[in-house]
Amino acid sequence: MEHEIIDTHVHIWDLENIRYPWLDGDTTILNRSYAIDELEPARKEAGITHGVFVQAEDSFADADYMLAMCETTPWMVGAVCWLPLMDPDATEKVLVEKYLKNNYFKGVRHLIHFDSNPKWMLQETVLQSLAILVKYNLPYDVVGILTEHIETALQVAETVPQLRMVFDHLNQPPISTNERFGRWGDLMQEAAKHPNFYAKISGLGTVTKKKEGEWGEDDLKPYVEFSLQHFGEDRCFCGGDWPVSLLAGGYARTWKTYFTLLENLLDPAGQEKVLYSNARSFYNL
Repeated sequence: MEHEIIDTHVHIWDLENIRYPWLDGDTTILNRSYAIDELEPARKEAGITHGVFVQAEDSFADADYMLAMCETTPWMVGAVCWLPLMDPDATEKVLVEKYLKNNYFKGVRHLIHFDSNPKWMLQETVLQSLAILVKYNLPYDVVGILTEHIETALQVAETVPQLRMVFDHLNQPPISTNERFGRWGDLMQEAAKHPNFYAKISGLGTVTKKKEGEWGEDDLKPYVEFSLQHFGEDRCFCGGDWPVSLLAGGYARTWKTYFTLLENLLDPAGQEKVLYSNARSFYNL
């Protein structure tokens, strides 16, 4: 790819200094620290020119770690961080006193997929905090894994219609069961009718539930094509989901798969939008 490319979904974590409860007892390759420097060879191989960190834990420590790494990593241009959304006063206070002064603070996310309540976002205090994000023109990443998470996001959009939201990893489409497209599809079509919903083409290798070498363009194409069809080339962008994506294969291979799909589905102008300009606009980069 010759043009600039933004990876909108990069994780780092530091197990020496920050606790990530979801990694407790994990027996995979993910249960160790991952520093951004480790990604550099694969990033160059893939041709990624810019990146956005996305939170890996609901804590200020994680947010501050990502923002500090932005300062020392030239290609990283922003971070999607956690805020205490269950406390609107605390959310606005920390924004005004700290994070709005940081040029790398670009969006907000909460690990809703680890909460037992799929309607976590519908709590009154959380809705008040999401309205505060609108006030400061900050977008919100929805890390949903259930169709109930899409239903919840649709209800949020009714209450806070100006909130820009993106479905991380396309909210786990039914790739592993090869369903076309079921309840997921119905809800995503409904979401696509709302102009402030976006779709992040990311993490799809792991969604296949297959190992490296066992999945490829054919597995992902129906769901990427579906997303582009309904959200349009102006409201989709891409993310590598490193290092989680390593469970399903290498970073460069993940991006090569996305590039091939987009080359087959979009003209060069559309590819530029999905690989660069849409993300730049969504996250105010």
